[in-house]
Amino acid sequence: MSTTTDVLRHRPFRYLTAGRAMTVLANSMAPVALSFAVLDLTGSVSDLGLVVGARSLANVLALLFGGVLADRVRRSVLLQGSALGAALVQGGLAVSLLLHWASLPLLVVLSLANGVLAALSFPAAAALMPQTVPPGELRQANAVARMGVNLGMIAGSSLGGLLAATAGAGWALAVDAAALAVAGGCYLLVRQAAAERVAERAATRPLAELRDGWREFASRSWIWVVVLQFLVVNAAYSGSVQVLGPGIAQATIGRTAWGVALAVQMAGAVVAGLLATRLRVRRALLLGVALVGVDALTVLTLAQRPGAVALSAMLFVSGFALELFGVAWDLSLQQNVPADRLARVYSIDALGSFLALPLGEMAVGPLSHRFGQRPTLLVAAALIALATGAALTSRAVRTLAVREEPTADAPTTEVSPATTEPGVQPVAAG
Repeated sequence: MSTTTDVLRHRPFRYLTAGRAMTVLANSMAPVALSFAVLDLTGSVSDLGLVVGARSLANVLALLFGGVLADRVRRSVLLQGSALGAALVQGGLAVSLLLHWASLPLLVVLSLANGVLAALSFPAAAALMPQTVPPGELRQANAVARMGVNLGMIAGSSLGGLLAATAGAGWALAVDAAALAVAGGCYLLVRQAAAERVAERAATRPLAELRDGWREFASRSWIWVVVLQFLVVNAAYSGSVQVLGPGIAQATIGRTAWGVALAVQMAGAVVAGLLATRLRVRRALLLGVALVGVDALTVLTLAQRPGAVALSAMLFVSGFALELFGVAWDLSLQQNVPADRLARVYSIDALGSFLALPLGEMAVGPLSHRFGQRPTLLVAAALIALATGAALTSRAVRTLAVREEPTADAPTTEVSPATTEPGVQPVAAG
């Protein structure tokens, strides 16, 4: 009988999971540290929205290119280069803060660079994972990989808040840069452990490849319906939690407690990940899409300016619900999207899901100044609830069923690309 962690016997999967966890740890530290760096520098929520939105804008604009690139070159090499590049960017940002060179334009420029590098790595990481395990272990691999990601988020959020409150935002970003360098080393080991194969095909223009990816994306209504849902959900949630959240926390529970509350959210996700390795729900996507509505309750809770305990409890439930959606989304995409188009579908998914992020993050500051924080948060919660309800009206979302793959309990040695390419995997509606 296989156990949850048996999938870790595959060396490429181990290194990829470790690299993704370290990358997420760094990316979870950065927003917390950067938020308080901007507030220390200018004290303006609108400026904070500008810096956070700049990263999201660059990420959105570069995502499609990242998907095409990840389907043309070795994904492990792309991951290694983007991680090391991001380490240099975050290191430069840390130095600028520690030596008091930082300015708002510099923070915006470095956030743009970081957004581009993240866009290059995301489709590659998502599409590489099914190549590191046999098809029968995909469900288990998804859950374990996502647990690693969530543990990285827990450590990153809490460490970012703690360092920003004690040593300062500059030192928090220096640790962030070191974590990205470690991630680059893990991706190098993925390259050495697996003879990763790049599909051989006639040279085509990037636009033609994007059209192929778009046809794959558009041919399945359940994909684009959920992406449209997250177009609204991500904008409303990110503007509320990533921009207004730090300011509310600074005025109420404090920086350290805010970092801990974000870590508790990821603890809820880890608990859900453990459950997902054993849970068998035939209409998993339907359940996951419905659970996204919990985001509306999270934003409503934030609007009440709650204490640390109440906020942490709500974020735990939010993390639990969203992780169950994430596992269902990954598995649904992996079982239905051809492997040689997977990164492009991931990038289009991410583009659609994140398209409104810069708008939400940049607009929420001025809107809260004009109408007040509480009314702005109430409207954001309503938008999340409406988008989730609309997605549930789709018959394709309600009826998509998870296929049960044969299990692979027998010990295996190294996984070769020829045996690990299910026709599969997806992106970032989560």
